[in-house]
Amino acid sequence: MFSRGTNAPSGMGVADHSKSTYLELQRKKVFRYVIFKIDEKKKEVVVEKTGGPSENYDDFTASLPENDCRYAVYDFDFVTSENCQKSKIFFIAWSPSVSRIRAKMLYATSKERFIRELEGIHYEFQATDPTEMDLEVIRERAS
Repeated sequence: MFSRGTNAPSGMGVADHSKSTYLELQRKKVFRYVIFKIDEKKKEVVVEKTGGPSENYDDFTASLPENDCRYAVYDFDFVTSENCQKSKIFFIAWSPSVSRIRAKMLYATSKERFIRELEGIHYEFQATDPTEMDLEVIRERAS
């Protein structure tokens, strides 16, 4: 039975490894992306997968499950119209329309707490299908 008492969880905890992995992406550029999942047994957000600096956006999107929710951080490199090399960090709440209602609710209620732990996110958005996080969408937001 699902209780709606005052002690209902306001989100999952965040594993130290999740924070340190994000910092390696942000500060050291060790990763192109990090995909996080909620471990319901541990009641915390954990790292599911990382992508090395040589991986691209297609590798990233292919790593997201088709039918389950995830949080993801992607470090997008681009060149401005002034020919300057820039980098922006995107936080994506992946919530496919076909995923379980319980998973969608769990990820939705835990998102704010998780994002607060990750300093330096430039853009944040939610996607329910791949077209909502197409590379062109990322490019438009970054420039």
